[in-house]
Amino acid sequence: MKKTTIAIITLIIISFIIAIYVYPIFPEEVASHWNSKGEVNGYMPKFWGIFLMPLMSLFMFGLFLFLPKLDPLKKNVKKFKGFYNEFILFMIVFFFYVFILTILYNLEIIFNMTYAILPAIAILFYFIGVLLEKSKRNWFIGIKTPWTLSSDYVWDKTHKLGSRLFKIIAALVLIGLFYPDQGIVLFIIPLIAMVIWLYVYSYVVYKKEKSK
Repeated sequence: MKKTTIAIITLIIISFIIAIYVYPIFPEEVASHWNSKGEVNGYMPKFWGIFLMPLMSLFMFGLFLFLPKLDPLKKNVKKFKGFYNEFILFMIVFFFYVFILTILYNLEIIFNMTYAILPAIAILFYFIGVLLEKSKRNWFIGIKTPWTLSSDYVWDKTHKLGSRLFKIIAALVLIGLFYPDQGIVLFIIPLIAMVIWLYVYSYVVYKKEKSK
């Protein structure tokens, strides 16, 4: 069994052990959502508040392992399998980190959730950027438009741009640490604009390729 798989399974098991341990001592309502100032503005029933992240980690791990097996272009996935496995590991680490923060906060270890979570989100976006740069054409991982899926050239051009843009978004998330009230301007709006631009860009590259 590969080291990354062992690490992922270990983290998932530890998260379930922690969840089972703290369940009896938690209140019926668990803080589960925070605003841009790090203040609680949402609650969940105890079961979902405690077990959501462990269950999501288990589900995502299974999904990430299973989807490439269905891909008609699975041979391309093998070309960046190492980066893909590292990304899965980081995703599970991210979920585990959010889980631990939630547990600590609900144990009345009060801190600013915004400042705790934004660096992790920034690293996540950076890792997505790395994965996009290394990915090859497939049906499940990456920027999937009708034009990227139809051409290796369009796929590579779009994903190189996407990689740079995701890394820029990561930097903007870090800047958000200094301007938490402007998070929607610094993070959400650029993210939406990036998705739209990458879609349009893939079409433009496709048309240029066909016109040669």
